[in-house]
Amino acid sequence: MANQMFERKPLKLLLEEMAGENRLRRVLGPVQLSALGVGAIIGAGIFVATGAAAHNVAGPSLMLSYVIAGVTCIFAALCYAEFASMVPVAGSAYTYAYATLGEMFAWIIGWDLVLEYAVGSATVANGWSSYFKSLLPDIGIHLPAAIAKAPIAYDAAIGHFHRTDGIVDLPAVIIVLIVTGVLVKGIQESASFNAVMVGIKLAAVLFVIGVGAFFVNPANWHPFAPYGFGGITMFGHTVWGESVGGTPVGTLAGAALIFFAYIGFDSVSTHAEEAKNPKRDVPIGIVTSLLVCTVLYIGVVAVLTGMVRYDQIDTGAGVSSAFAKVGLHWASALIAIAGVAGITSVLLVMMLSGPRVFLAMARDGMVSKSFFGDVHPKFRTPWKSTILIGCAAAIGAGLLPIDALLQMTNIGTLFAFTIVCAAVLVMRKLHPNAERPFRCPGAPLVPILGIICCVVLMLSLPAANWYRLIVWLVIGLVIYFTYSRHHSVMRNYTGVRDP
Repeated sequence: MANQMFERKPLKLLLEEMAGENRLRRVLGPVQLSALGVGAIIGAGIFVATGAAAHNVAGPSLMLSYVIAGVTCIFAALCYAEFASMVPVAGSAYTYAYATLGEMFAWIIGWDLVLEYAVGSATVANGWSSYFKSLLPDIGIHLPAAIAKAPIAYDAAIGHFHRTDGIVDLPAVIIVLIVTGVLVKGIQESASFNAVMVGIKLAAVLFVIGVGAFFVNPANWHPFAPYGFGGITMFGHTVWGESVGGTPVGTLAGAALIFFAYIGFDSVSTHAEEAKNPKRDVPIGIVTSLLVCTVLYIGVVAVLTGMVRYDQIDTGAGVSSAFAKVGLHWASALIAIAGVAGITSVLLVMMLSGPRVFLAMARDGMVSKSFFGDVHPKFRTPWKSTILIGCAAAIGAGLLPIDALLQMTNIGTLFAFTIVCAAVLVMRKLHPNAERPFRCPGAPLVPILGIICCVVLMLSLPAANWYRLIVWLVIGLVIYFTYSRHHSVMRNYTGVRDP
């Protein structure tokens, strides 16, 4: 049993699988892949998370937080790009871990990615609902509380759940179901829809930076780091910086909090199997989307914290409310509309990625092939798992206090990035002569720096997130030992194994 747990999936087998009949349709070029990356990255980060992070955690030094998070992602992105060019199949970090670290590590990462995309989708749907509901009063519509909010809320200040006067967040449920239908129809239609949404929100972001710059008051940038530059804890014990109510604050803590805004780039690699020329297009899509979004994030944060003092920024819709505070109410409405469009594209890419991780796991026998591995004969999409994740996200967005689980998405993503960076080092050792159309530059230094940065940011999250991650991984291991290990294709594989 121990040998199987650490059995690596041969690189030769991965490449052979690409020639099978049960393939996804190759229709995405570098522009569409870059748009998918930008679509996933820009959205909830700028339109939702930025205000709360600046107000409660980092102040104006959130600009530096985005630099730290962006640099961390660049290290991980270069590692992702090398793997995606070598093994252009669905699965992302799951597939990479299987080829380098063994079956059990692959299961852990796959299970972790499912958490990232499912919880992330529900969280983004809640953010979409908040912006959508903020526009309704302008056209004379006021939703009753029963269908405008989840029945349970979470008070982070005291760490308790409490009942609300709501029954279901109906707008969040509706948008998830609509996006699910679009995704079942097909990847090409989804990418075209996403490209329109990306264009709208890019115009809005450039508008925010270009117009907002004229209303910046440099005095609002002082003090630059009101909560300090630290924020590292070890299971609730502060190592560097300060904490408020057990929650770390400071520049590093801000980087860990807003990391959610950057996770979209890794979704590009999950679509490698649908790229026209994956060895070239996927690395271009990953690196381009990440660099573009990093520059835009820093610009928006600089403008936001310059327009409004950090402790007066609205934590719900920080960007649009900042324009309202300086008297540009018409601009505030436009930004809110763009926020709805921007968050829609994030939701689309989030929900697009999860089923493709399940598809890769199903091909390996880790989950049911008849369900998760079923590709629609006409649309060529993993339709059953798309509907399943859509239903799960709709339930979560409509009924649960997703804000309490948002940081769990961050820690899960950082954990996956750590594994990918380590896997590059292992793959270089196991297959030094394998074809690498794109090579991570500066190895082994870049992967090592990626590991260090990811671990530091993980330590900058509240201890509760570590406990939630551990519980989720334990549940996953139970499934692995009771089902996946017995159905794994590697259990009976008789081909030539890697050394």
